[in-house]
Amino acid sequence: MNRDFWKAFARNRGAVVGLAIMAAVVICALFADLIYPTSPWEMSTIPFQPPLSEDAVLGSDTLGRDIAAGIVHGARVSLLIGLTSTAVALLIGVTLGAVAGFHGGRIDDAIMRFTELFQTIPNFVLAVVLVAIFTPTIANIVIAIAIVSWPPLARLARGEFMALRSREFVQAAVTTGQGTGTIIFRQILPNSLSPIIVSASLMVATAILLESSLSFLGLGDPNVMSWGYMIGAARTVIRQAWWMSFFPGIAILLTVLALNLVGEGLNDAMNPKLARKGRA
Repeated sequence: MNRDFWKAFARNRGAVVGLAIMAAVVICALFADLIYPTSPWEMSTIPFQPPLSEDAVLGSDTLGRDIAAGIVHGARVSLLIGLTSTAVALLIGVTLGAVAGFHGGRIDDAIMRFTELFQTIPNFVLAVVLVAIFTPTIANIVIAIAIVSWPPLARLARGEFMALRSREFVQAAVTTGQGTGTIIFRQILPNSLSPIIVSASLMVATAILLESSLSFLGLGDPNVMSWGYMIGAARTVIRQAWWMSFFPGIAILLTVLALNLVGEGLNDAMNPKLARKGRA
């Protein structure tokens, strides 16, 4: 990425703030074992310790587990699921959208009807059904979120490929005898990455919200600590111990907000003409 990109990104102050917040979340996720070496499931103090207690900075839960330790270790789970499910959704959506947009005709119709089949069911409902059918593990949650997330990416990629397939550089590649795969992945795809990258950054935030919602309903992986699980476990004692749901909720809010701000900054940096029109 060149200097112009970073200059355009830095002009969006919200994006810079979002990037700083995400850097803090990533550091917590990477160094969770150093920040809190003990397991977040272990009892560290007496139950219902309020925030700013000597043994628990953010308080403790009903079993005496440290809320701060749960938040730090939960960051790893949220980022892992968010990034992995988005990567899988990108692989499926961009591939199908690229094939549909490049070929058109019956292939395009077939792929778009298949895409619409998934879009007829609300994302969260479909994710709940998929996780409920299979064992609620990290892998199955990632697959469920990816399955409900790829259709918008497929439509976006299809639109970009339909707009670019008639351009001169594509016609020149066809004339020189390059194969379909080469034209799709080496000629058209690199020129259509900007909106896809922006959409992917926003999709990570959506995936984190979906995972938190599933964990809140008890459909998360029971072997890992997550922010959604912490909020779900606190809903019965929210009046007696408000901090148990408040701090994990703040962690989700800040992470999702940061990802949206970064996505907006990426949009400004990769599409400077659109950004100038929006500010005009």
